[in-house]
Parts: sequence; structure tokens; C-alpha cells
Amino acid sequence: RLEQAKAELRFAEVKSDINVSKVSVIGVGMRSHAGVALKMFETLAGKGINIQVISTSEIKISVLVAAEYTELAVRALHTAYELDAA
Repeated sequence: RLEQAKAELRFAEVKSDINVSKVSVIGVGMRSHAGVALKMFETLAGKGINIQVISTSEIKISVLVAAEYTELAVRALHTAYELDAA
């Protein structure tokens, strides 16, 4: 479909990469809690995980990371947001 809309959208080429993963932090509380994005970015940087793309909305922050870091990213963020506390 993108190739069919190439002239209308005015792009040179479509590239894909199957070696990335999308990791998201989601919640309506993000509207009232400052620093959620900062914590995500600092946590990933602290683990040496490069963010390739960032996408945000009112209640969600998503990043693309190398697929090999998916589990590390999810575990690190889980801990950073204190979701693994018993």
C-alpha cells in the first residue's frame, strides 16, 4: 500500500527492520506524574540500550530497540517502575 501511495506521500523508499522490538510504558497516570519518560530513557541508557525511535501520546511512550535487548529492556523498566516489588 505504501508503494502505491509513493507519489502522493513523496518518499524515496520503504525500509524495514525485523531486528527491532517495540517497548512501551502505558498508563493514564502519566498525565499527572512528571518524569515518566525521563525514567524510561535513563533506565534504558543505564543498561546501554540504544533507543532507535521514540513515539509518544498522552498515555503512552513507545521506543524501538534492538531485538537482542528486548528482555533486558522490559526487565529493567519493570524494576525501575517498581512493578516487581512483592
